[in-house]
Amino acid sequence: MVQLGYTLSSEEHEPNELVSIAQRAEAAGFDFLSISDHFHPWVPAQGESPFVWSTLGGIATATDDIEVGVGVTCPTTRIHPLNVAHAVATVDEMFGDRFTFGVGTGENLNEHVTGERWPEHDVRLEKLDEAMDVMEQLWTGETTSHHGKHYTVENARLYTCPDEQPTTIGSAFGPQTARWVADNADGLWCSGPKEEPVEAYEDAGGDGPKYTQLHGCYADTEDEAVETIYEYWPNGSVPGELGQELPMPAHFEQAAQMVEKEDIAESGTTTSPDPQDHIDSIEQAIDAGYDHVHYHQVGPDQESAIELYEEEVLPSF
Repeated sequence: MVQLGYTLSSEEHEPNELVSIAQRAEAAGFDFLSISDHFHPWVPAQGESPFVWSTLGGIATATDDIEVGVGVTCPTTRIHPLNVAHAVATVDEMFGDRFTFGVGTGENLNEHVTGERWPEHDVRLEKLDEAMDVMEQLWTGETTSHHGKHYTVENARLYTCPDEQPTTIGSAFGPQTARWVADNADGLWCSGPKEEPVEAYEDAGGDGPKYTQLHGCYADTEDEAVETIYEYWPNGSVPGELGQELPMPAHFEQAAQMVEKEDIAESGTTTSPDPQDHIDSIEQAIDAGYDHVHYHQVGPDQESAIELYEEEVLPSF
């Protein structure tokens, strides 16, 4: 059964607004919410980056039934995995069975801030693998010591801890990480209707839920939607691996100067005011193998998009 979700963009909205959007999305009938974990926004125009674990506490108390996932946290550099495990355990307790923990290898944009060197992808994946071992040990509620290649934990115990291991979804954009996710997580997290990560995940034995995020902007006209994305989310059209490598919002702003408005219109981002185009976008993701599809409305106007989905899109599924 396909579940449809709504994205809470921490890069674009302050924390109390994110809580209000979460309440509105639940009332509209979305099945789940995804919230991003960033230290910096992608570009300065987005303007926000609240601490996701504090925001999640507010969402837990302000909503009733909707499932919520953090998409995704890098538990390797900016925050020691011991502290991430502590945060996840507390939030998981607050949500009950409604919380999903998304993990990934991260972006230089968020992780370089401690001054630690940003390593190549294979090292980042190695660190994530060890971080997962640390967190899973701590989530048993037993006293934990760990002396590994990248992390040390001594005599640590989480006293506020869920009865079962938190549901963990791993982010992957290529086959190597997708295979790691199949072995180490409960499901797959991706962006866009990419088929290759799904195929690699399933070929490696992955049989959990498969999440993907679709970016778009609903406005009165397509031109207005493109203008909004061009202002607030040009980073979505920055090519290649720059998204993992650039260290500052100003650098993404500079790279985005190469992006033309025509690139946004041709990128697969949904900019049409026609509800059917939003429905078609979701169906494309479903055809690619995803069973959890969440929509990210770019820009300040969240209510118009939620109304569109409440009245036109969600009933179609």
